[in-house]
Amino acid sequence: MSWEWRYYVAHVKKIFNECSDQSNGETADRAFRSGLMKKINLRKLTLKAFKRLPASEKRITIPTLFTLARIGLTPLIVLSMIASCWGCAFFFFVSASITDVIDGLLARYLNEKTFLGACLDPIADKLLLLSCFTTLAFVDTPSFHIPCWFVLFVVSKEVIHIAGATFIYAVKGHLDVRPTVLGKMTTFIQMGFIIWLFACYFFHWVPVKTYYTMLGMVLLFIVVSFGQYVRIGVRMLRVGSIKG
Repeated sequence: MSWEWRYYVAHVKKIFNECSDQSNGETADRAFRSGLMKKINLRKLTLKAFKRLPASEKRITIPTLFTLARIGLTPLIVLSMIASCWGCAFFFFVSASITDVIDGLLARYLNEKTFLGACLDPIADKLLLLSCFTTLAFVDTPSFHIPCWFVLFVVSKEVIHIAGATFIYAVKGHLDVRPTVLGKMTTFIQMGFIIWLFACYFFHWVPVKTYYTMLGMVLLFIVVSFGQYVRIGVRMLRVGSIKG
Protein backbone atom coordinates (compact mmCIF):
# COMPACT_ATOMS: atom_id res chain seq x y z
CA MET A 1 0.00 0.00 0.00
CA SER A 2 1.24 3.49 -0.83
CA TRP A 3 -0.48 6.02 1.42
CA GLU A 4 1.96 8.42 3.06
CA TRP A 5 2.12 10.95 5.84
CA ARG A 6 3.05 13.65 3.34
CA TYR A 7 0.03 12.72 1.25
CA TYR A 8 -2.40 13.24 4.11
CA VAL A 9 -0.74 16.47 5.19
CA ALA A 10 -1.46 17.81 1.68
CA HIS A 11 -5.17 17.38 2.41
CA VAL A 12 -5.17 18.98 5.85
CA LYS A 13 -5.97 22.43 4.50
CA LYS A 14 -8.86 21.17 2.38
CA ILE A 15 -10.42 19.18 5.21
CA PHE A 16 -9.72 22.07 7.60
CA ASN A 17 -11.77 24.35 5.37
CA GLU A 18 -14.61 21.85 5.32
CA CYS A 19 -14.49 21.62 9.09
CA SER A 20 -14.45 25.42 9.43
CA ASP A 21 -17.58 25.73 7.27
CA GLN A 22 -19.41 23.24 9.47
CA SER A 23 -18.12 24.46 12.82
CA ASN A 24 -21.10 26.80 13.54
CA GLY A 25 -19.06 29.34 15.46
CA GLU A 26 -16.33 27.04 16.73
CA THR A 27 -12.86 28.44 16.63
CA ALA A 28 -10.62 27.30 13.79
CA ASP A 29 -8.47 25.38 16.23
CA ARG A 30 -11.43 23.48 17.71
CA ALA A 31 -12.83 22.83 14.26
CA PHE A 32 -9.48 21.40 13.22
CA ARG A 33 -9.27 19.08 16.21
CA SER A 34 -12.90 17.99 16.38
CA GLY A 35 -13.51 17.80 12.63
CA LEU A 36 -10.27 16.69 11.04
CA MET A 37 -9.22 14.20 13.66
CA LYS A 38 -12.67 12.63 13.67
CA LYS A 39 -12.39 12.08 9.95
CA ILE A 40 -8.97 10.47 9.95
CA ASN A 41 -5.98 9.89 12.16
CA LEU A 42 -3.15 11.24 10.04
CA ARG A 43 -0.51 8.99 11.57
CA LYS A 44 -2.38 5.70 11.56
CA LEU A 45 -4.37 3.89 8.94
CA THR A 46 -7.28 1.84 10.27
CA LEU A 47 -10.46 0.43 8.80
CA LYS A 48 -12.42 3.00 10.76
CA ALA A 49 -10.24 5.74 9.30
CA PHE A 50 -11.00 4.44 5.82
CA LYS A 51 -14.74 4.62 6.45
CA ARG A 52 -14.38 8.17 7.72
CA LEU A 53 -12.40 9.37 4.73
CA PRO A 54 -14.04 12.19 2.76
CA ALA A 55 -15.84 11.18 -0.43
CA SER A 56 -13.11 13.00 -2.37
CA GLU A 57 -10.60 10.36 -1.23
CA LYS A 58 -12.70 7.53 -2.66
CA ARG A 59 -13.73 9.09 -5.96
CA ILE A 60 -12.76 7.70 -9.36
CA THR A 61 -10.27 10.13 -10.89
CA ILE A 62 -8.56 10.11 -14.28
CA PRO A 63 -5.38 8.52 -12.81
CA THR A 64 -7.55 5.88 -11.12
CA LEU A 65 -9.14 5.08 -14.47
CA PHE A 66 -5.68 4.28 -15.86
CA THR A 67 -5.06 2.02 -12.86
CA LEU A 68 -8.38 0.26 -13.48
CA ALA A 69 -7.42 -0.09 -17.14
CA ARG A 70 -4.28 -1.95 -16.05
CA ILE A 71 -6.42 -4.34 -14.05
CA GLY A 72 -8.73 -4.77 -17.03
CA LEU A 73 -5.84 -5.50 -19.40
CA THR A 74 -4.51 -8.32 -17.20
CA PRO A 75 -7.04 -10.99 -18.28
CA LEU A 76 -6.52 -10.00 -21.93
CA ILE A 77 -2.78 -10.59 -21.52
CA VAL A 78 -3.39 -13.98 -19.89
CA LEU A 79 -5.81 -15.03 -22.65
CA SER A 80 -3.29 -13.93 -25.29
CA MET A 81 -0.59 -16.07 -23.67
CA ILE A 82 -2.87 -19.09 -23.49
CA ALA A 83 -3.69 -18.64 -27.19
CA SER A 84 0.05 -18.19 -27.98
CA CYS A 85 -0.73 -14.82 -29.52
CA TRP A 86 2.53 -13.24 -28.37
CA GLY A 87 2.12 -10.10 -30.46
CA CYS A 88 -1.15 -9.33 -28.69
CA ALA A 89 0.37 -10.22 -25.32
CA PHE A 90 3.26 -7.86 -26.03
CA PHE A 91 0.94 -5.02 -27.06
CA PHE A 92 -1.41 -5.43 -24.09
CA PHE A 93 1.43 -5.73 -21.59
CA VAL A 94 3.26 -2.67 -22.90
CA SER A 95 -0.03 -0.76 -22.71
CA ALA A 96 -0.53 -1.93 -19.13
CA SER A 97 3.03 -0.91 -18.22
CA ILE A 98 2.47 2.54 -19.71
CA THR A 99 -0.65 3.01 -17.57
CA ASP A 100 1.54 2.36 -14.52
CA VAL A 101 3.63 5.38 -15.45
CA ILE A 102 0.76 7.58 -16.58
CA ASP A 103 -1.41 7.17 -13.49
CA GLY A 104 1.37 8.35 -11.19
CA LEU A 105 2.30 11.29 -13.40
CA LEU A 106 -1.31 12.41 -13.79
CA ALA A 107 -1.99 12.07 -10.08
CA ARG A 108 0.86 14.48 -9.36
CA TYR A 109 0.29 16.82 -12.31
CA LEU A 110 -3.50 17.10 -11.79
CA ASN A 111 -3.16 17.01 -8.00
CA GLU A 112 -5.58 14.08 -7.88
CA LYS A 113 -3.86 11.79 -5.41
CA THR A 114 -6.56 9.85 -3.59
CA PHE A 115 -6.63 7.10 -1.01
CA LEU A 116 -8.50 4.81 -3.42
CA GLY A 117 -5.89 5.32 -6.13
CA ALA A 118 -3.06 4.72 -3.67
CA CYS A 119 -4.62 1.39 -2.71
CA LEU A 120 -5.47 0.20 -6.22
CA ASP A 121 -2.07 0.97 -7.77
CA PRO A 122 0.02 -1.70 -5.98
CA ILE A 123 -2.86 -4.19 -6.27
CA ALA A 124 -2.92 -3.67 -10.03
CA ASP A 125 0.87 -4.15 -10.25
CA LYS A 126 0.87 -7.37 -8.23
CA LEU A 127 -2.12 -8.77 -10.12
CA LEU A 128 -0.45 -8.05 -13.45
CA LEU A 129 2.95 -9.53 -12.59
CA LEU A 130 1.72 -12.60 -10.71
CA SER A 131 -0.79 -13.43 -13.45
CA CYS A 132 1.85 -13.18 -16.17
CA PHE A 133 4.55 -15.17 -14.35
CA THR A 134 2.09 -17.90 -13.34
CA THR A 135 0.69 -18.23 -16.85
CA LEU A 136 4.15 -18.29 -18.43
CA ALA A 137 5.10 -21.22 -16.18
CA PHE A 138 2.26 -23.40 -17.46
CA VAL A 139 1.69 -22.48 -21.11
CA ASP A 140 3.68 -23.69 -24.09
CA THR A 141 6.24 -21.07 -25.09
CA PRO A 142 8.34 -20.94 -28.28
CA SER A 143 11.65 -20.84 -26.40
CA PHE A 144 12.32 -19.87 -22.80
CA HIS A 145 10.15 -21.35 -20.08
CA ILE A 146 9.64 -19.67 -16.72
CA PRO A 147 10.58 -22.31 -14.09
CA CYS A 148 7.87 -23.33 -11.63
CA TRP A 149 10.22 -22.75 -8.70
CA PHE A 150 10.52 -19.11 -9.72
CA VAL A 151 6.75 -18.66 -9.74
CA LEU A 152 6.47 -20.47 -6.41
CA PHE A 153 9.10 -18.17 -4.96
CA VAL A 154 7.36 -15.00 -6.20
CA VAL A 155 3.94 -16.15 -4.99
CA SER A 156 5.36 -17.25 -1.62
CA LYS A 157 7.03 -13.88 -1.20
CA GLU A 158 3.74 -12.08 -1.80
CA VAL A 159 1.89 -14.40 0.60
CA ILE A 160 4.49 -13.79 3.30
CA HIS A 161 4.33 -10.06 2.59
CA ILE A 162 0.55 -9.98 2.99
CA ALA A 163 0.64 -12.24 6.05
CA GLY A 164 3.29 -10.03 7.65
CA ALA A 165 1.27 -6.88 6.99
CA THR A 166 -1.83 -8.57 8.44
CA PHE A 167 0.12 -9.61 11.53
CA ILE A 168 1.47 -6.09 12.05
CA TYR A 169 -2.03 -4.66 11.68
CA ALA A 170 -3.38 -7.20 14.19
CA VAL A 171 -0.64 -6.37 16.71
CA LYS A 172 -0.44 -2.61 16.26
CA GLY A 173 -3.99 -1.86 15.15
CA HIS A 174 -2.77 0.24 12.21
CA LEU A 175 -0.55 0.03 9.18
CA ASP A 176 1.46 2.89 7.69
CA VAL A 177 3.31 1.63 4.62
CA ARG A 178 4.95 3.31 1.65
CA PRO A 179 6.74 1.75 -1.34
CA THR A 180 10.51 2.03 -1.33
CA VAL A 181 12.66 3.10 -4.26
CA LEU A 182 14.05 -0.43 -4.41
CA GLY A 183 10.52 -1.84 -4.47
CA LYS A 184 9.61 0.39 -7.40
CA MET A 185 12.79 -0.60 -9.22
CA THR A 186 11.96 -4.28 -8.69
CA THR A 187 8.52 -3.80 -10.23
CA PHE A 188 10.06 -1.94 -13.18
CA ILE A 189 12.64 -4.69 -13.79
CA GLN A 190 10.01 -7.43 -13.64
CA MET A 191 7.88 -5.59 -16.19
CA GLY A 192 10.89 -5.08 -18.45
CA PHE A 193 11.73 -8.78 -18.20
CA ILE A 194 8.22 -9.83 -19.26
CA ILE A 195 8.20 -7.35 -22.16
CA TRP A 196 11.55 -8.77 -23.30
CA LEU A 197 10.20 -12.33 -23.06
CA PHE A 198 7.16 -11.51 -25.17
CA ALA A 199 9.41 -9.89 -27.78
CA CYS A 200 11.60 -13.02 -27.87
CA TYR A 201 8.57 -15.25 -28.30
CA PHE A 202 7.12 -13.09 -31.07
CA PHE A 203 10.37 -12.64 -33.04
CA HIS A 204 11.65 -16.16 -32.22
CA TRP A 205 14.80 -14.89 -30.56
CA VAL A 206 16.76 -17.38 -28.44
CA PRO A 207 19.44 -15.42 -26.51
CA VAL A 208 20.00 -18.06 -23.83
CA LYS A 209 22.75 -16.25 -21.91
CA THR A 210 20.74 -13.03 -21.81
CA TYR A 211 17.71 -14.94 -20.55
CA TYR A 212 19.53 -16.48 -17.59
CA THR A 213 21.24 -13.18 -16.82
CA MET A 214 17.93 -11.31 -16.74
CA LEU A 215 16.22 -14.06 -14.74
CA GLY A 216 19.01 -13.91 -12.19
CA MET A 217 18.79 -10.11 -12.04
CA VAL A 218 15.03 -10.23 -11.46
CA LEU A 219 15.48 -12.84 -8.74
CA LEU A 220 18.21 -10.78 -7.06
CA PHE A 221 16.09 -7.63 -6.96
CA ILE A 222 13.10 -9.56 -5.60
CA VAL A 223 15.21 -11.08 -2.81
CA VAL A 224 16.86 -7.80 -1.83
CA SER A 225 13.58 -5.88 -1.99
CA PHE A 226 11.85 -8.52 0.12
CA GLY A 227 14.66 -8.34 2.68
CA GLN A 228 14.23 -4.59 2.86
CA TYR A 229 10.50 -4.89 3.54
CA VAL A 230 11.18 -7.51 6.23
CA ARG A 231 13.57 -5.06 7.90
CA ILE A 232 10.95 -2.32 7.66
CA GLY A 233 8.32 -4.64 9.14
CA VAL A 234 10.55 -5.48 12.09
CA ARG A 235 11.18 -1.78 12.63
CA MET A 236 7.45 -1.10 12.65
CA LEU A 237 6.86 -3.72 15.30
CA ARG A 238 9.50 -2.00 17.40
CA VAL A 239 8.66 1.66 16.94
CA GLY A 240 5.13 1.60 15.59
CA SER A 241 5.57 2.98 12.08
CA ILE A 242 6.86 1.90 8.70
CA LYS A 243 8.87 4.34 6.66
CA GLY A 244 10.72 3.44 3.45
